[in-house]
Parts: sequence; C-alpha cells; structure tokens
Amino acid sequence: MAATDSGIIHGVTLIQEKDTYFFREGNHSKLYDVLGSHIIEVDGRVGTLFSVWAPNARSVSVIGDFNGWNPRRHPLAVRWDSSGIWEGFVPGVGHGELYKYHIVSNFGDQVLQKGDPFAFWWETPPRSASCVWNLDGFGWGDENWMKGRGVTNGISEPQSIYETHIGSWMRVPEEGGRSLSYHELATKLVSYVLDMGFTHVEFLPVMEHPFYGSWGYQTLGYFAPSSRYGTPHEFMELVDSLHRAGIGVILDWVPSHFPSDGYGLSNFDGTCLYEHADPRKGYHPDWKSCIFNYDRNEVRSFLLSSARFWLDRYHADGLRVDAVASMLYLDYSRKEGEWIPNRYGGRENIEAIELLRKMNEILYTDFPGIQTAAEESTAWPMVSRPGYVGGLGFGYKWNMGWMHDSLSYMALDPIYRKYRQNELTFGMWYAYSENFVLPLSHDEVVHGKGSLFGKMAGDRWQKSANLRLLLGWQYGHPGKKLLFMGGEFGQEWEWNHDSSVSWHELEDAFHEGISMWMRDLNKFYRSHPAMWRGDYERWGFEWIDCGDSNASVLSFIRRDLDGHTILCVGSFTPVPRINYRIGVPEGGFWREVLNSDSERYGGGNWGNMGGLHAERWRIHGREWSLDLTIPPLSFTVFEHDDADPKPEPEADGPERAFKTARRER
Repeated sequence: MAATDSGIIHGVTLIQEKDTYFFREGNHSKLYDVLGSHIIEVDGRVGTLFSVWAPNARSVSVIGDFNGWNPRRHPLAVRWDSSGIWEGFVPGVGHGELYKYHIVSNFGDQVLQKGDPFAFWWETPPRSASCVWNLDGFGWGDENWMKGRGVTNGISEPQSIYETHIGSWMRVPEEGGRSLSYHELATKLVSYVLDMGFTHVEFLPVMEHPFYGSWGYQTLGYFAPSSRYGTPHEFMELVDSLHRAGIGVILDWVPSHFPSDGYGLSNFDGTCLYEHADPRKGYHPDWKSCIFNYDRNEVRSFLLSSARFWLDRYHADGLRVDAVASMLYLDYSRKEGEWIPNRYGGRENIEAIELLRKMNEILYTDFPGIQTAAEESTAWPMVSRPGYVGGLGFGYKWNMGWMHDSLSYMALDPIYRKYRQNELTFGMWYAYSENFVLPLSHDEVVHGKGSLFGKMAGDRWQKSANLRLLLGWQYGHPGKKLLFMGGEFGQEWEWNHDSSVSWHELEDAFHEGISMWMRDLNKFYRSHPAMWRGDYERWGFEWIDCGDSNASVLSFIRRDLDGHTILCVGSFTPVPRINYRIGVPEGGFWREVLNSDSERYGGGNWGNMGGLHAERWRIHGREWSLDLTIPPLSFTVFEHDDADPKPEPEADGPERAFKTARRER
C-alpha cells in the first residue's frame, strides 16, 4: 500500500486474481462485491474503497463533497493486471457521501464526469451524483418466506400478479400530490394487496432512472433502487413487509438498452465501453437509447451481476426481463441495410442469446426458489425451456398473443363476436408450448390505448359486465395471471404516471362491484388447485364446447390430479341463455361458486340458485349434463360437490321429448 500527499491510499483492493479472470471472461456475477464504492477499514482507518472499470482512460479521480469536487485531490491508480480497473482508498469518506468519477480519456483528451455504474444509491434526479451506501445492517424478518418460497413460488402453484408503478400507485394530495415512499408502501400497499388476494407484486423498474416518464425502463442505476421514494434500506423494508405478509416480489429488469445521459454508461471512458460502437448494433431506433455490447465479456459480467444483485441483496423472488425480443433479433425494428448479420449470416443475436441462457442458469442455480419471466412478443421457440435442451432458460414467457386476441375480441360489439370466436379459442392450440403468464399489463393502458374498462364494448353496464367477464376468462384460462394496477376495479381513465390510481372511483357501484369480483376471483383461484396445478399440463384443461359461436358461449373444465373438477362457462353476449345444456364429466351436484352477474358485483342476478344436479342426458360426448341458466355477459364457475351426488333419474318417453324441444341449441 502507498499513500499519496492527498491522503488517498493505493494498493488496497477487494479484487482477487480470480475476479479479474472471470470478469474478463464474461462469467463474473458478483461484481457488486468488488467494484463500486465499499466502506472498509484499512490500518484502523475507516473509509471508502473506490473501484471503476475504465480501460481507455488516461487518468481517473474520485470527486465529491469530501474534496470540493477537485479532481486533483484523489487520483485513482490503474491495476497492474491490464483489467482496466482503477482503484483507491479514501480515508474518512463514509456512508452517505456523494461522488463521481472524473475521467480523462486517451481518446481526444475528453474530460468526463461519470456516476458509478455499481453505485448502490444515487441522488434524486435531475441531480446525478452517486452515493456511498453500506447495504449491511438491515434486519430482515422474512426467513420463513425465504425458506418456503421454493414451493410457494413454483410453476405448479398459483400466481396472480399485481403489476405496480411505485410513483403513481397512490399519491398524497395534501402534500402536493407526492408519491408514497417505500416506507409508506410497506404498510399501505402490503395491506391492499393482502386484502385483494394477489400472490405477488411486480414492480415496474425500481432501478434508478433519469427520466421519471420512462417508468424506469430507461435505467442507469443498475444496482440502486430509485431515491425518489426513499433509501435502499427502506426498499428492503418494503420487500421484507411483502414477504412477511406472504406476498412474492418480482422486479422488472431492463438489460436491453440504456439512456445516453452524459453522466451515465454511454461513452463512459471516452469510448463506447458499455454500448456497441456500431450504431447498427448499438443504437435503438425506437427508444433513442444505447444497446449493450453483448459481444464484450466485461459487459456480460456487468449485466449478470445486476441480475443476481437484486435476488441476493434485496431478496427479490424473480425478474421480469423487458424487451427480450429486441435482444434476440439483430434486425429488430430495423430496415434492410440497417443491421449487421451474425457470423452465420442470420438475424439472431448469438451473444444476447448466450447472455440470457447464462443469466438464467446462474439465477436458478444460486437461488432455486426464484422465477424469471420474459416479455417476448414473437414466436421464438422454447423461451421457457432449459438451456441444455436449446431453450433460453426462463421460467415463464408473457403470452402477448393471448392478450392481444382477448382484448381485440372484448372490444367488439357482441353482435359481431360470433364471427371472431377463434380469437378466444386459438390460444389453446399453443398453450403448452411455453410456461405462459397471461398479462393485462401497463403497456395496454397508455399512449392513447385507453383503460381496460374503456376498451370494453357497450354502455357503462356492459363495460362493467364485459370487464368482469374478461377477468374471469383470464383466471379460468391456463397460465399465471398478471393485472396492472387500476384494472382490478376498472379504472375508467388510462394510466397517467403523473397522478394516482383513481381510487375515488371505488365509490361508484360499478367499480366497487368489479373490485369485489376481483377479490373473490383471487380467493377462489388460490384455494382451488384445479385452477392452477395443471396450468402447463394437458390434463389440467379440457374443452366442453368451444364451437358454439352463434351463442358466443365457451365452456371448459379445469382439474387437478386429485380428481377435483371445476366447470367454467363464459357467455360473451348480453343475452341470457335459458335451458342451455352443457355436458359434464360426472353426475351429482354442481355448485355454482362464482357468478360475475351476481348483484354483489353489479350484475343482473341471473343464475342457477346455487347449483344444479346433473341429469343423465348425453351431450358433448358426455353421459351427464346440466340444464343451465347462463347470465348475459358473464363468467360462471361450478364446482362438483362430492358430498351431494344425487343424480336425477334418466329421462325417457314424453318427458325426454319435452326436454329436447326446449333446448336452444
């Protein structure tokens, strides 16, 4: 070790030879332990060790309040091992100190002031300094959750995910409409999600981002929760509170691109260090942002470390990876001549594919109870299959096709729905090709698309009924469920990130009814394994009748391996169907357990008086059937009651002829 006149000490390091080896090989996933700013003690003196990768720099200094932002005071020294890492220990600099790196480039004598790519906290934008922060010391209380999440978070378990934007979930009008803090959310959000019955919360990116209006998708602080809502420890408190309430936490993560703000990752040491130098691979035309250079091993280590960091230090239960399609295709959103083929002449981004496979391999190995999900909007095969069989290794894939088809159908005037019933049924043709999540996400309620409520056809009564029907259809269909905030009570206006969810609408009977329906759906869904245990197995779902397009009625069975059977019936026109016969797999009593047309939810209260006994009447290839009253624009659910198996005697003669004559189909 050697001390300079300024007091900085060189020769102190957290980096071992194996760290630089794996870093340069592209396989280091714990860089946050050795790069960035770390409070340590050296020879009895407490201070901060700064380490930054800037291989094309002529000089690097750390600047901050502690030295008057003077780049001559604390110069860092480059390591001897050609890793391009600069280091230095500054005694007396501790928790909460602001800093940046002052970089003089070897290229064009550029002088740059950069935030720390590995900073654990940042100033609140538009300020842009990094902040020394010791992540240790938080008293986690989620031991029981962490021990058991390998079961509760499994693909054979229920998942109903509440997608949330922290900045606009709830605001405080008495204080200028400010957003709630992590600390406040640890009480209010947890209480609400628990009451509504969701199993998980998925946060739009909490990682620090310069532009609030990007919702976090223009990330710069890949190791820092946004300071807009509180400190890192307060975000830990939020995660911990959710876990102690039995609620999982999924974080949206963006490895596909990053903004070009001058203090961030772009042109970091005067060269294209994190981004690809060729704009045909390094610039995203849709988002006007930089694309990571997946060819560079050190960048791969940076991204692998970021992914692992949130599961390690913040106990996240999963990552939803944004814009995976843009990573997989070199010609994504590009015209001919605007992209570079891979080494085989194809359009697949081989290096990005390898990164995603490696990421999933590391995360599932190191954190067996977690799940990853890909937002992938194309027909790329085996997204949610293991890498060793040629897949990408994700646990789930968002089913964008189901979402688009369902919303397109529900926007139709019911008189035309009989011509488009295949939009609802087509999804079952590919339902088992991936482990799907059925998303009704934030992307569908912004940029003039309107709210979920607004997308529904008809007047306000029909819109309410249609939305309850859509939510029932989502929960009955195989796949995990995701709903963006506000959709659970049918917010009428599309999402605005500058204001709160329209909680006042719950004073309206229609919206209160949708909220109660959502709460009851979640309760029933979670308590009945037939609704989720076979999500990705063919035995878990069976059509009864998917062909009655004239009546726009769909009926199907959900089941588990213990013999429990659930009957789901969706009616997509505002016409009540009397004496509508549906075949069922067994006799006995079928209890009507959910009915979206109940007056409790704001419906017209059509129904079946609590349930029906099956008759020995063959239809739909089944020996038993129910003579139902199907409410208009409704989703009804029946559970077979083993305790009351009283079958009606088989009808014959005049009675059978009478019953045949009254059938509508």
